[in-house]
Amino acid sequence: MTAAHLTARRAGPLRGTVRAPGDKSISHRALILGALATGVTEIEGLLEGDDVKRTAAAMAAFGAGVERLGEGEWRVEGRGGFSEAADVVDCGNAGTGVRLIMGAAAGFDMAATFTGDSSLRGRPMNRVLKPLGEMGATWICRAGGRLPLTLRGGNLRHIAYTLPEPSAQVKSAVLLAGLHAEGGAEVIEPEATRDHTERMLRGFGAEVEVRPLDATGAGAGRRIVLPGGQKLRGTKIHVPGDPSSAAFPLVAALVTPGSEVTVQGMLLNPLRIGLLETLGEMGADISVTNVRDEGGETVADVTARHSELEGVEVPPERAPSMIDEYPILAVAAAFASGKTVMRGIGEMRVKESDRIALMAAGLAACGIGVEEEPETLTVIGAKRGNHLVGGGAGVTTHGDHRIAMSHLILGLAAEEPVSVDEPGMIATSFPGFVGMMRGLGAEILDSSPPEQRERAERAG
Repeated sequence: MTAAHLTARRAGPLRGTVRAPGDKSISHRALILGALATGVTEIEGLLEGDDVKRTAAAMAAFGAGVERLGEGEWRVEGRGGFSEAADVVDCGNAGTGVRLIMGAAAGFDMAATFTGDSSLRGRPMNRVLKPLGEMGATWICRAGGRLPLTLRGGNLRHIAYTLPEPSAQVKSAVLLAGLHAEGGAEVIEPEATRDHTERMLRGFGAEVEVRPLDATGAGAGRRIVLPGGQKLRGTKIHVPGDPSSAAFPLVAALVTPGSEVTVQGMLLNPLRIGLLETLGEMGADISVTNVRDEGGETVADVTARHSELEGVEVPPERAPSMIDEYPILAVAAAFASGKTVMRGIGEMRVKESDRIALMAAGLAACGIGVEEEPETLTVIGAKRGNHLVGGGAGVTTHGDHRIAMSHLILGLAAEEPVSVDEPGMIATSFPGFVGMMRGLGAEILDSSPPEQRERAERAG
């Protein structure tokens, strides 16, 4: 039984070297492509959070051999495609998992029923269903394109689909469906989104063409072409450290006086480093060393030291490269001087929760000035001389792991402790978060009511 509440409070400086958990986006894709391929895929560094474990279980349900060999080491034996699952596929809280799996499953002549936890059942799937429907898939679901949902695939036709909004999940679903569509698939993205699917498809032996929309190469848009009739072959995958998870200890070091923290093996894919760019503009003391290539991705060791930050305007075109990092950026902004304006982040409202609304509410409860608009969040930094961020709030997370972790980081440097509810959901993406932060010197305590702690101890 996990803690019902966690509380973070000011302690000494944070110091040490840690390794971020495996990248969640790459972990999902490694399992799915391994199941679609023929032969064995060996994966090192897989994130073993709840979301990724749900995807692993789904791949087994669709007929792949899936075996855990050791910590982060997994073996997937693909049969060259999916077979019909005997039961409902429960994806838990994994939004990335369910959307990509639906794309992959659409390529096969079978029905598959998907469900998830209460959060996932409340999140619309229409953005993925629209292109899959144009390719020939059909489905029945709850109102608004919500789970539970039964998808019928097979006999898909070619599509050239322009993304109406930046979404690597939608792009990936279309490409995965295109593997088994007549004539393949083409995706046009006016703004580049994370490209792990394209990179990994090549690693599994597929031909993928990526070219700029602008003939001069000056624009950010891209055209991704996946020819049909391709077969994937099992391969070896090394999953680098997740920059979205690494962001928490790095920002904690930036806002906690006297701190210096190094995260080893962090992914530095150019479409995933928007947070580092933004923190650099804010004046963060961040250094990148030991840059290297691992499995076709650039990784490095990143060190952050306590810094005097200044507010900035974050351009909307940067959003796709850091959409999961805006909650922790908002915490960094709270400790800065001046305003930080985050524009073009409407996508945050359809994540595990409405992250704009929850971050605005949590920061306001901690005494931080915020302004909320449909596509924008403005944080008014509390750094004025020796004045500290107030803190002292109990934050409602609505079961969102990034909301919980972000406010715990805030509590480490605020004047008064900050508590969060439903911290068990942190395990969906970062199961070792509390232990890692404590190892660096953070004070994060179980603040559940005594009777709940007693039940947890008896259960353990």
